[in-house]
Amino acid sequence: MNEILDALMIVFSLETTGMILLGVLAGIIIGALPGLTVNMGIALLLPLTYSFQGMTGILMLLGVYCGAVYGGSITAILISTPGTPASAATVLDGYPMAKRGEAGRALGLSTLASMFGGVFSTIALVLIAPLLAKVATGFSSAEYFALAIFGISIITSVSSQSVIKGLIGGVLGLFIATIGLDPMTSGMRFTFDSIYLMGGISFIPVLVGLFAFSQGLLSLEEDHREKLAGIVRQTKSKIDRILPTWSDIKRVMPTYIRSSVIGTGIGAIPGTGGDIASFIAYNEAKRWSKHPEEFGHGSPEGVSAPEAGANSVAGGAMVPLMTLGIPGDGATAIIMGAFMVQGLALGPQLFTDHPVEVNSIFIGLFAANIFMGIMGFMGMRLFAKVMSVPRRVLVPIIFVLCSVGAYSVNHDMTDVFVMMGAGLAAYILIKLDFSMSPIVIGIILGPMAESNFRRTLVISEGDPMIFLTRPVCAVFLGIAILTLLLPIFGPRLKALWRKQPS
Repeated sequence: MNEILDALMIVFSLETTGMILLGVLAGIIIGALPGLTVNMGIALLLPLTYSFQGMTGILMLLGVYCGAVYGGSITAILISTPGTPASAATVLDGYPMAKRGEAGRALGLSTLASMFGGVFSTIALVLIAPLLAKVATGFSSAEYFALAIFGISIITSVSSQSVIKGLIGGVLGLFIATIGLDPMTSGMRFTFDSIYLMGGISFIPVLVGLFAFSQGLLSLEEDHREKLAGIVRQTKSKIDRILPTWSDIKRVMPTYIRSSVIGTGIGAIPGTGGDIASFIAYNEAKRWSKHPEEFGHGSPEGVSAPEAGANSVAGGAMVPLMTLGIPGDGATAIIMGAFMVQGLALGPQLFTDHPVEVNSIFIGLFAANIFMGIMGFMGMRLFAKVMSVPRRVLVPIIFVLCSVGAYSVNHDMTDVFVMMGAGLAAYILIKLDFSMSPIVIGIILGPMAESNFRRTLVISEGDPMIFLTRPVCAVFLGIAILTLLLPIFGPRLKALWRKQPS
């Protein structure tokens, strides 16, 4: 009980509450601006976590996460442009509602759905995470190695359409993780006699470059292309009544519950994300609807389902992150960096060694989702006007924030150059249809896999069979192999199955 009271005091202190509110507000604005992603927003504000002691910085990022996923629905409904990939399904019915003069109704339903999904997934996190952590407390270095390999294997799920490109990105991340001092012998690896590289490539500048600086370059390119084509972005900022009616709430409540269950479950599976959850939730809403013919023409359930599904991913994705140290999606992979900054080791020991911090995350996530709903309803008309910010104003601000964020880590200009180099490389890779998430996963989980692999071999005196004789370890390694091979052989198996005579 004392731990919960301490967590309440942390979350609802003036500083922490203010930063959660700021994170939610920044997230909504970032999500509402087309071209700015959830991952970019979190990466952009990640360096700020160095300025705070304890949980304040982490809770601010969770606020950004919740706000940004919701913010994408504003542009999806008003101008048929999803602010985030997770809002792509919202366009299907949100924009038709806006065209027939029901923009306020659509925004109200999406806001309530987002808040409901977020709160639902947080309750699931509170119930599931401690139970899973108790199971994982008996893990040794062999199990942690298998977990790391399983985490690395999800790159086939979070990568772009090409599995090969995802694997290349993962290998690149693993290589970056090897730069610096050997964790077992302290020997120098790939340092090229550089004092800076002896400490390894700084994680935060690389992260900011991969997700934020590269997106700034892409926005700059898009603005230039629109100028050449004579395209002028227009927004519809006129919004009517936004509070949902009681009849609307009764109609969509089963959709809220069903979609939240789907989103939470999908979020708990490493490698998935809000975009997958939103489309599956939309499909199931249409399947269960009494009026499936309304979908695609402005159905309230069609707006509610993807938003509840996408926003319930956050709590689900925190389950594997907190209990096993495996990020559920790209956003939680970046948030994992904030835990590293504060010296908090993710995994089952987090629940036994830092119970106050765990409860702070639970309560903070509740607060962030409630704040998101309140701010969504209060500031909807203002957020709609934010969409009209021209890119020529927005992009320089992004570049300045990237540079300040990279420099603030170690107060070293080398970090700024590393950030720019990572951003330029990411820009080229994105143009070649590479995903950045596999690189980040490789950087984060590479050291965990290497150190536990070598530690296990020391314990077993070099016998690799230890990884197969421990049941939990063998199961995770088997799942990892299947995860890696399924995208390669899955389409071939489906083709063979279809060829079978009925």
